[in-house]
Amino acid sequence: MSKRDELIAKYAADLKDKCGVTPNMDLLTKVTIGCGPSIYNQDASTVSGSSEKELETVKNNFLIKKLGLKDSPDLMKGINAVIEKYGKSNKNKYRAVVYYLLTLHFKKESVYK
Repeated sequence: MSKRDELIAKYAADLKDKCGVTPNMDLLTKVTIGCGPSIYNQDASTVSGSSEKELETVKNNFLIKKLGLKDSPDLMKGINAVIEKYGKSNKNKYRAVVYYLLTLHFKKESVYK
């Protein structure tokens, strides 16, 4: 099993256990691959739900650039809803899981087809 496959299995477990979501493994794999090498870096592989700067980066680099959404207050509402679902007190919010949940939240699965 490759390192990436191990991480994808860990993300799937997080989605089930912490978010109550049964993941679409094909989509989760594509979202994880889309995160690039950041998944292997301890700091870059997680999202700080309490850092406004970090959440702005998620909004600009993922929601606007990757998913092609227009900037609006709904984007931050969506990010906050996903952080809430993942658990604000949960220290390790994996970037791939957050991005997966955002992709579902904004119904942008087609980006990964």
